[in-house]
Amino acid sequence: MPWTPDDAERHTHKAATPALQELWAEVANETLERTGDEGRAIREANAVVARQAEA
Repeated sequence: MPWTPDDAERHTHKAATPALQELWAEVANETLERTGDEGRAIREANAVVARQAEA
């Protein structure tokens, strides 16, 4: 189940820009492919977006 940038808003409010939403989808899909764990993929994508939003 690959995620799209539109899915980011449902999982984190910090993905407020199209660039952050694209980043979220990229990280989530890469992590899912690497680990096979959807929960971990969402958590990792949320963490990356949160760090980018603070910067």
